[in-house]
Amino acid sequence: MGKRVCIIGCGAIGSLYAAHLARVAEVWAWVRRPAHAEALNRDGLRVSGRHNFSVRLRATTKPDELPEFDFGIVATKATQVAQAIGQVGGRFDQGAVASAQNGLGSEEIVAAHTRAQVIRATTFMSGTKHSDTHVQYELDTATWLGPFEPRGTPMAVVSEMADLISAGGLKAEALEDARGAQWSKLIFNASVNGVSALTGLPHSPHFADRQQFSSLGHVLHALLEEGKQVALASGVILHEDPSIMNKIGAMTNHPPSMLYDVRHHLPTEVDFLSGAIAREAERLGVAAPLHTAIYRLVKAKEESWSFADENRAVAAHD
Repeated sequence: MGKRVCIIGCGAIGSLYAAHLARVAEVWAWVRRPAHAEALNRDGLRVSGRHNFSVRLRATTKPDELPEFDFGIVATKATQVAQAIGQVGGRFDQGAVASAQNGLGSEEIVAAHTRAQVIRATTFMSGTKHSDTHVQYELDTATWLGPFEPRGTPMAVVSEMADLISAGGLKAEALEDARGAQWSKLIFNASVNGVSALTGLPHSPHFADRQQFSSLGHVLHALLEEGKQVALASGVILHEDPSIMNKIGAMTNHPPSMLYDVRHHLPTEVDFLSGAIAREAERLGVAAPLHTAIYRLVKAKEESWSFADENRAVAAHD
């Protein structure tokens, strides 16, 4: 157990990283709830599904209990990155931290809170967290890792983290330029999540259907193509085709995370998804009216949850 690794945030994805890495490294989990930490310390972490095993690890909610780490993986939602890494960033100053969020902008947040080498991480791996100590491993796609260019992260460090993840039993690939993988997922997620949040539909066949004039698939197609144009203007060569990703995903009826957030009146990641595409398009002077509209509509939907009753229009009386 030569390397010491910290997983920041143990939802489904964080739990999968924590459990698999605990097979080959000393793993700590930095979590928000004391009950979560207590359960992990007491019972360990069990993986079912594609892999079946149990491991022991250490968990805490207290920053001063954390030692220094060789590697870290931030696995919180993008909206939670600043708060999470802000409390523990110094523990990674001599190591490397991978940011595994949806969208753009998390690496910059991580870099602002630690002197560590920063790594771009993109994954389509998926799972279901059944409890604080049990995660089901479902989709076993790779985690793509690459240097965060502004920090000048050496490729050797990226490869070392990829090798460690692979040794634990997950798929990982080190890329010289990980922006293509990141943008592929960004365009896919921004398009699907935004439409799902606004329509209430899970990622279903509607998202790929363009047979009728009224078919929702026309909207998805236009969003995906618009995102590709922004990526092209940014000089990014996509690692995967988001349109194919949409066609495959549309067969699953999977409820995207933003749909869950909207249903439960939670902050969404839209600033890091369609918002990021819209801002990049504006910076480059490229038109992105659809993603800009999705961004503003979802932000307005968030505003509606806190719109006070006394501020609502009063019905007119005759």
